[in-house]
Amino acid sequence: MRIIVTIKQVPDTNEVRLDPRTGTLIREGVPSIINPEDKNAIEAALCLREQVGGEVVVISMGPPQADDALREALAMGVDRAILLTDRAFAGADTWATATTLALAVKKLAPYDLILGGRQAIDGDTAQVGPQMAEYLGVPQVTYVREFTVANGHVRATRALEDGHEVLETALPALLTITKEANKPRYPSAPGIFRAYREQTVERWGAAEIGADPEGVGLKGSPTQVKRSFSPPPKEPGEVIKAAPAEAAKQLIGRMKQKNLL
Repeated sequence: MRIIVTIKQVPDTNEVRLDPRTGTLIREGVPSIINPEDKNAIEAALCLREQVGGEVVVISMGPPQADDALREALAMGVDRAILLTDRAFAGADTWATATTLALAVKKLAPYDLILGGRQAIDGDTAQVGPQMAEYLGVPQVTYVREFTVANGHVRATRALEDGHEVLETALPALLTITKEANKPRYPSAPGIFRAYREQTVERWGAAEIGADPEGVGLKGSPTQVKRSFSPPPKEPGEVIKAAPAEAAKQLIGRMKQKNLL
């Protein structure tokens, strides 16, 4: 079984700040990490490989420094790591990102399962996984908290706001994994040694995956982020101190003033 995991290197949100003048993220000096739920996807892939055998391939699109994220994935135990890096990929929105990743996945065919985190903490769109599935023409199950694979099918439990649902589909398929699915393992000391001394991170550009320069990166992005900004601080709350009937009267008056009634 070949399991492909897509990951993203993101800024550590505990350290992220916004430039008050431009409204853009200040990335200088901010440590980068593997997107947390992508680690859950890696763990799910490794557990499945331990059960049924096969190969786990991790791919990521990003600048050369994303090599660190892929080395960490190798140290966790994945078999192969590929970095999609090319100036042509810069400025990609979710659709252009999904297109680039899907082209790499097609090059890795045949494959049985594609896993990714539910969403990335630097965008929170949860769009890349579903867009990849649509591009590749494979079934998808999102918000997966557990799954099993048997007889060429995957059976997955997906989280909903008010419960859960169980879906089954034929392989190949794409699943997006939630943080509730598992607890990612730590890289072992031998794994770290192998990742940095013995294993290599393959690098593929636009030519290697057969990408149309007009369909990836900024040129292939139908949407663009104009600016990012912090929401304004909330107004201080007000405590109404009065008898119940009078408090209710004052509350209704306040709500009418704010056009809430």
